[in-house]
This record gives sequence, C-alpha cells and structure tokens, in this order.
Amino acid sequence: MKVENSKMVSVHYTLTVDGQIADQSREGQPLQFVCGAGMLLPKFEGAIMGKEPGEKVSFTLEPKDGYGEIIPEAIVDLPKDIFMVDGKLAEEILFVGSQVPMSDAEGHRMLGTVKEVGEQTVKMDFNHPMAGKTLNFDVEVVEVRDVTPEDLASQGGCHCHDCGGDCEGGCDCGSDDCNCGC
Repeated sequence: MKVENSKMVSVHYTLTVDGQIADQSREGQPLQFVCGAGMLLPKFEGAIMGKEPGEKVSFTLEPKDGYGEIIPEAIVDLPKDIFMVDGKLAEEILFVGSQVPMSDAEGHRMLGTVKEVGEQTVKMDFNHPMAGKTLNFDVEVVEVRDVTPEDLASQGGCHCHDCGGDCEGGCDCGSDDCNCGC
C-alpha cells in the first residue's frame, strides 16, 4: 500500500538543522499520522506521497516550506511584572532559552522563547523555534494502512481541513473538507 491521503502512515525520520540532529523518531516507535489531516508540514507529506513501506527518501525544506521565515514583529519586549506569580517573580522560567506558554489579549495561546532578561523587561520570541531554519529530513516509510476509528480517536478525532473544527458539530467555516469523510 502506498502513502496517500486518509491513510495511517508510520515513518522513522531524522531531522537535521544546521548540521545537528534536531529531532528523530525512536527505534521501534515510528511517527504515526493520518496523511492529509494537516498534522505535518504539507511539503513533508508531499515528499513521501506514493512511497511504500521500506522506501527511504531524503529531502530539504526551505524556511518558507517549513515553519516560515522569522517575523521580526514576533520578537517583543514585555514588562517583567507580567511574570509575577503570587506576588513573586517566576524566576524558574525566566532564563534564556526557556519556552513559556502565554496568551495574547484575545486569549490566543502561544509559546514564547525567552531571548533576554533585562532589569524591567523580558525579550520574548513568539516565532516557531524552527522559523528561519532549513530542515533536512531522512525518512523511511515503515507502514501504510487504512485508518480505523481508533486511529481517529488517538489523533484527536475528526477535524476539518480548512478550519480545524469538529466535523460532527459542523465545521466552523462551513467546509465539508473533513479528514475522516464525515
């Protein structure tokens, strides 16, 4: 069976960035995903489309095809006092490289990386950690099979491709483009 949309795919992979291994699957624990469900980078899925178990492929994704370019406006100085918890500065999270979950004024959740801790401010980077990076993948297709209801439940259920809404309740955007055919 070949990799195609709406199939459960298992792969072993190694991601190399700047000559260093940035991520990889563990032996005996391949990455599993429903192809075409929007869980992985579209160009990643495109590179393995049509492959069969046992086939290997190496490919490179430029930033625009990976996690995007660095957006300078996503690097901001925030007042240090917003990192107060119970009247005390949360020093255990305020160090360079720390990833801190935060929310914007509209309640959107995002992950920021501490770039610098100053006297009055904390410089936070809300770009994806891999933004601006060239991604080099070595991938081996391990298994391709039909999707089961159990797979859908373990992958977060049934979702709309266009807006991420729950198909059973109707997609928020009015689309019928669901990953499970409902």
